Amino acid sequence: MSRSSPFNAGRWAALVAVMGALLLSGCATPTVSARVTSFQQWPAGVEGQTYQFVPADPSQANNLEYQSYQDMVRAGIGATGLVEAQAGAKARFDVSFRYGTTQTQIMVRRPYDPYFNGGYGYGGFYGPRPWGGYYGYWGPEWVDVPMVVQRNTLTLQIHDGQRGGAEVYRSSAFILSERDDFVRTMPYLVRAIFDNFPGNNGAEREIQFPVR
Repeated sequence: MSRSSPFNAGRWAALVAVMGALLLSGCATPTVSARVTSFQQWPAGVEGQTYQFVPADPSQANNLEYQSYQDMVRAGIGATGLVEAQAGAKARFDVSFRYGTTQTQIMVRRPYDPYFNGGYGYGGFYGPRPWGGYYGYWGPEWVDVPMVVQRNTLTLQIHDGQRGGAEVYRSSAFILSERDDFVRTMPYLVRAIFDNFPGNNGAEREIQFPVR
């Protein structure tokens, strides 16, 4: 079961750091965190109405990767109440989506490591005074360090043909990962897009899914 909470930028950074520490220590169930932003003017009483996929750009036509992700979206779209139209039949709703990954940098909090933070003892240093005796300084147990991560993104749009093709749903989700593993991330992005569909207009949320 997913868990969601209001968007908070500071909490997001802290969560990345804390979850990383917990996973390394083996003390927590692994989770995937997605940040979702949704806008909607979803019409009432459309359960059972039909939809069709429309490529967002020409590069998606006859693209095997796109078709694979299309299957994932098809499996998750049940929350809308829509039914996919038969081939060649006219559908009320057009569904399109874009996906991709970019490299970005975030700051994460990690335990202080003397081998990478000045070569002193854990948390600080202890050494002789030039004029005799000793002095010491106990530094922070945690430090903020830059980390390069992959930003995996999915944006999905639904247009209503009975409203002149007006956009009635738009949702974007992204997940940060240390590795370039978009294929493994995509199912969680789809789940995030349709979580609590259609949701509040203009809502920003953070959702956590247990890793399967």
